[in-house]
Amino acid sequence: MLNEIDLDAANSRLTGVVRRTPVLRSRLLDDALGAEIYLKAEHLQRTGAFKFRGAFNAIAALDSNIRARGIITYSSGNHAQAIARAAQIFQIPATVVMPDDAPTSKRQATESYGATVVLYDRYTERREDVAAAVLADYNLTLIPPFDHLDVIAGQSTCARELFEESGPLDHLIVPVGGGGLISGCALAAHRVNPKCRVVGVEPEAGNDVQLSLQQGQIVEIEVPDTIADGQQTTAPGTHTFAIMQQRVAEIVTVTDNQILDGMDHLFRIQKQVVEPSGACALAALLADKTQIAGGRVGVILSGGNISPERFIDLMGSR
Repeated sequence: MLNEIDLDAANSRLTGVVRRTPVLRSRLLDDALGAEIYLKAEHLQRTGAFKFRGAFNAIAALDSNIRARGIITYSSGNHAQAIARAAQIFQIPATVVMPDDAPTSKRQATESYGATVVLYDRYTERREDVAAAVLADYNLTLIPPFDHLDVIAGQSTCARELFEESGPLDHLIVPVGGGGLISGCALAAHRVNPKCRVVGVEPEAGNDVQLSLQQGQIVEIEVPDTIADGQQTTAPGTHTFAIMQQRVAEIVTVTDNQILDGMDHLFRIQKQVVEPSGACALAALLADKTQIAGGRVGVILSGGNISPERFIDLMGSR
């Protein structure tokens, strides 16, 4: 399967389309952690998250006749916005199945790009079933948020850019939902430096990937209760699980309070507003969940789609 994921084709499709996001540095952070930390600022990507990479690549890879019929996906927010914007660029219709408790700001952004939003109850309905019902009536192409080879290939360009700017890295710390980002990043990292240790970070309440890797099979959990709405997945994908088994060294978890510590640090020290999922990887370093002392460490800040009201509410809850 790894041979079917074309990292170079994805890079070619995305060059000049995605934003080459900056890599942030901080002497204070380096001193506090005893390592060289390189923060890949994907919260500054188009549509506010890394998801635009995979969404655009997957749509671009389609045959033009198939693409013209339209796209359907399901997402709590960031992939939804990415698909909607990419579809808008290609001037094709997009339908997005979103949970009815998704952040209002993410739903509004998705609709602002012209997508049709179909709501469902994530606690009583399966988004896959809702999407399948729509597919039965319309001849659309499904592009899921993470378990798709072209989506994974698109996400790989995030780590590719990071390595090009930072140089060799000993560790790469990546937030994990369904595994699309870490799968792509791990493939890119392995190509540059097979010895680079790739570590995933999940919310403590939503450790489906950690459990799956520990048990050697996909484990499905209940919808996790966490502030990290971008990581409320219940199981890894078939493709992403297989890649993570081969290329990811470890999955660690952080509490919601530790995620808030990461958001707080990024706001106070880096002057960056990042959503909970986007701060998850840095939270693991601040909480000393990984052994990175003396190393050169890449960290993916995966997204920044959070409303001012929500950000203020979370910061005030500390």
